[in-house]
Amino acid sequence: MFTGIVQTRMPVAERISRDDFATFVFEFSEEFVAGLETGASVAINGTCLTARTIDGGRVSFDAIGQTLKVTNLGAVEKGDIVNIERAARFGDEIGGHVLSGHIMDQVSVLEIIETENNLVVWMERPAHLAAYILDKGYIALNGCSLTIAEVEADRFAVHLIPETRDVTTFGLIRVGDAINVEVDAQTQAVVDTVRRLLASGELAEGLRGLSDKQ
Repeated sequence: MFTGIVQTRMPVAERISRDDFATFVFEFSEEFVAGLETGASVAINGTCLTARTIDGGRVSFDAIGQTLKVTNLGAVEKGDIVNIERAARFGDEIGGHVLSGHIMDQVSVLEIIETENNLVVWMERPAHLAAYILDKGYIALNGCSLTIAEVEADRFAVHLIPETRDVTTFGLIRVGDAINVEVDAQTQAVVDTVRRLLASGELAEGLRGLSDKQ
């Protein structure tokens, strides 16, 4: 489980590619690697990966073909900067919202509006995720827990404070970049439940029942 509060951004120290498989290696600081054990979960651009080897601060993570296909890790090479978050622990402050680290798709950056103290990023709103991308709702983008600021038919925007720009890869973002998306699980559950009830007629029947009681 993750909170969407990215702890650092850092370059990939090495990528070792094989058929439908890749190993990503990072050079973690002494402070950041403290307490990390083999098998622990770490979010890389919001993608939950498992620490395979730890040699001092040199830590490796494997990604299978499906992960490389669904997420932007498929295009990440040595030297590319990514967002990193260690898994949350019981008792930690949840500053963002609860994330699984399971990426649902990628969206393209369509427009960037930058001023001295604000950064507005517009991204595509794909049809199969549109029902979950709602005004003022939560969304995770490259592992960052963010609030959706504006929604249009085929695109949505987030507004980023300077801290987010400084700590995460959003400070380096460009038009055309592919961004990992994980929609809010609670929003997805509510939307899917309402859809199921509407499709089955249960919702209308329940509303009629309430009306009859009144």
